[in-house]
Order: sequence, then C-alpha cells, then structure tokens
Amino acid sequence: MHFTDVLLIIVSCLLITIIVLQQSKEDATQAFTGEKSELFANKKERGAELWINRITAVLSIIFFVLALIIAFFIHA
Repeated sequence: MHFTDVLLIIVSCLLITIIVLQQSKEDATQAFTGEKSELFANKKERGAELWINRITAVLSIIFFVLALIIAFFIHA
C-alpha cells in the first residue's frame, strides 16, 4: 500500500463522518410523496452548518484529486 492509498482511506472516513453530521433539509416522506419542496429556498447558512458544508466541499475535492492521482499516476 502506498502513502496515497492510506491518505485516501483517511479522507474517505472523514468525508463519511462529516456527511453523517449534516442536518437533513427535507423530510424523507416528502422525497417519496412529491410534496412541495423548498430545495431552492433562500436560506442562508450560519455557524456550524456553514463550516460543515465548507469542510464537506474541501474533503470532496481532496478525495476526487487523490482518486485521480492514484488511478493515473501511481503504478503498482
């Protein structure tokens, strides 16, 4: 196992953890019944929610870049 493989596993675990910490914006029943969705409502994120979303975005980008590096540049 290369260092990049271990790093990808760590980033994956962090990404899963931070996604689980996010609050759901919709009720699960609305997704299946087709009720009115407020998906595009103008709600400004503040505090912890803002930081969790930023961390999720950064971890997602890191994950994507590491996956590309491993796929194309690391030869076993």
